[in-house]
Amino acid sequence: VQLVESGGGLVQAGGSLRLSCAASGFIFDDYDIGWFRQAPGKEREGVACIGNSGGRTYYEDAAKGRFTVSRSNSDNSAYLQMNNLKPEDTADYYCAVGQCASLPGGVNLFDMDHWGKGTLVTVSS
Repeated sequence: VQLVESGGGLVQAGGSLRLSCAASGFIFDDYDIGWFRQAPGKEREGVACIGNSGGRTYYEDAAKGRFTVSRSNSDNSAYLQMNNLKPEDTADYYCAVGQCASLPGGVNLFDMDHWGKGTLVTVSS
C-alpha cells in the first residue's frame, strides 16, 4: 500500500489549497479515504473522510463549510479542497485508507490502516 500526498505549501489566510492523495497497491474503490492533520505540538486529528464510492462524506467541525473531500476512483486519487484557510489550519496533512462511519450522536469514526507521509500546509496571517 502506498499513499502519496501533494499540494501543500504556503498560503495567506483566506486563501485556498487543493491537496491530492495518489494511491497504489490496493483496490482503491474498495476502501474509504480519510484526511488527517497534525499541527506542531499537537496530536493528529481527523479532518474529513470519503466513502469508497464517493457517496458518503464526513467532516470534523474544523473542516465543515470550508473543506471539501472528493475522489476519482478511475485515477486512484483523493482530494481535499481547502478554502478560507486560517493560520490554525497550519499542519502536516495526511491521507489514509480504511473505513469511515458516523456513530450515533454525530460522532465520526475514522478507522485507518495505512498512512501517507504527509504534506505541509502553512497559512500565514
